[in-house]
Amino acid sequence: MTGYEIFWPLLAHVALVYGLYGLLGLRRKKMVRAGKVARSDYRENRGEPVESLVVKNALANQFELPVLFYACSILLYITQADNIFTVSLAWIFVALRYAHAAVHVTSNEMRYRSPLFAAGYLVLAVLWVWLAVWMAMD
Repeated sequence: MTGYEIFWPLLAHVALVYGLYGLLGLRRKKMVRAGKVARSDYRENRGEPVESLVVKNALANQFELPVLFYACSILLYITQADNIFTVSLAWIFVALRYAHAAVHVTSNEMRYRSPLFAAGYLVLAVLWVWLAVWMAMD
């Protein structure tokens, strides 16, 4: 394949990150306007209201497993190991990140979040295994 197809899921994930930053800003602004917190309280992130804390935590999650996803995607491209299988898995991983973030910023129910995280973890593991097998065969 070795076109740019493997990078579209990365761009979709970047959109998620920017969307979460926007949501965080909106929720923090709402908390300040409602008088629940002073703007200066965000300087040291003490006593963050749960309404914005869940978004902040969802955003932090986008810099954990996804870092490995970015590295793997770039390596798949460089080694020409990207194909319809890996691109499909990349899209599945990103869709799971969107679902995980959606649960995180709404109900924040662990019974939904945990399986979504685990599924993404496994999909990413398959991508890394594919990369390792590809390089071992070369």
